[in-house]
Amino acid sequence: MPVIDSQVHAYERNHPGRPWVGTLHGPAEVTGDQMVAAMDAVGVDGAVLVSPFSMYGFDASYALEVYGKHPGRFGLVRPVNPADPAVGDTIAEWKKTKGTVGIRIMMRDNISTDPADPGINGVLAAAARHSLAVNLLCAARLAQAKELAARNPDTQIVIDHLGLQQPFEPPAPPDGFANLPHVLALAEHPNVAIKISGACTLSREPFPYKDIWDPLFRIFDAFGLDRCLWGTDWTRAVGLLTYEQGVEAFRVTDRLSDSDRARLMGESLSRVYNWAPSR
Repeated sequence: MPVIDSQVHAYERNHPGRPWVGTLHGPAEVTGDQMVAAMDAVGVDGAVLVSPFSMYGFDASYALEVYGKHPGRFGLVRPVNPADPAVGDTIAEWKKTKGTVGIRIMMRDNISTDPADPGINGVLAAAARHSLAVNLLCAARLAQAKELAARNPDTQIVIDHLGLQQPFEPPAPPDGFANLPHVLALAEHPNVAIKISGACTLSREPFPYKDIWDPLFRIFDAFGLDRCLWGTDWTRAVGLLTYEQGVEAFRVTDRLSDSDRARLMGESLSRVYNWAPSR
């Protein structure tokens, strides 16, 4: 089974031809070529490439450019705007685009907190019609995410980054898993999967981050490994660990059997996104 990272970013240096709208924690650039080289160095076969909202907003053109240079290595996810009256058309066009596997909603301050918000629910309904997963960045909105999952049982929802606030630089917070009970409550909805991405950034120990496993197994037990998708959240995690460490921590641990590791690091993602890399 291929090893598949559930979330990576790629971006160019800021330049007038494709200017950044903001900044993302990480290196000055991680191009598609550089991301592929990092994956090749540690035997990662493919990844879900998420167009970085902090830099490019709703413009996914660079992700599409990377896909064109490296066909078969990436499934593509783009952010969408629930407040845009034409978001349904955006989703329909995205579905037609080669390599696409999902969309993303950034549950930030400018997004409604109402679980009944017609814009958000319209996005979830449109994604279901087009068989696209919806990635939710919702660490501060777990109760809302739970209600959205209940209202949209036919939509495949994927919770970003364990559903937890994660650091951009060391040290890791002493209570990084404090909201875990609210995360576990999402598991009652079978249409919700969860990215086990960025987990190593919550460790208070050096590699191989042994202190993450007890809370992670609470997630595995609640959701089942078939709904858990390993990932690194590269490049956001660069200030805390290397890409190799984010991969190897899940390979060297004795807490996972070989079959569990295969499900967590690839099989489950292929089922949830209905996609697998081809090299």
